[in-house]
Amino acid sequence: MSSKAASRYAKSLIDLSTEQNALEEMKNDMVLFEEIVDNNSELEAILKNPIVPLDKKLGILNNVFGGKVHKITESFLKLVVNKGRAAILFETSKQFISQYQLIKGIVTAEVTSAIALIDATRAEIVSLVKREVGAKEVIIKEKVDEKLIGGFILKVGDKQFDASIASGLNKLKKEFAQGIA
Repeated sequence: MSSKAASRYAKSLIDLSTEQNALEEMKNDMVLFEEIVDNNSELEAILKNPIVPLDKKLGILNNVFGGKVHKITESFLKLVVNKGRAAILFETSKQFISQYQLIKGIVTAEVTSAIALIDATRAEIVSLVKREVGAKEVIIKEKVDEKLIGGFILKVGDKQFDASIASGLNKLKKEFAQGIA
């Protein structure tokens, strides 16, 4: 239920910020909010705790974000907290960023590889993702996992392409096991 509400709040915030010609500033504010809350589990716990009084939550948010974010963001935080919905602020910021990226044609590609990507490989992946999903821009999130031995795993949305050596070896092992049995 809370993710539906967060999605609706994010949509309303996108509509309002578009109407006020402040979409880019709002996106920056939501990225800032998400990063700060993501890196501060105490803040997230306070926002989600129903026992913490609303004015205390507002005071903490004002101390952290006051004067650093657009006036729409300040009003939005105040409104959501006063409605007793502070628990969904973090999810709302993630939903906002996701909806913003959808509007702008931005796709996030998660690449897990055995070694760090070189620029040429990164550019090739960006080109491939743009071509396959019709994205205008591609953000690459990279992870290194030595267990892959070689190759990479590419995830875009709910699609995954596994070109790792470890995956190939596992498939081969299964084929041998079935052939022997």
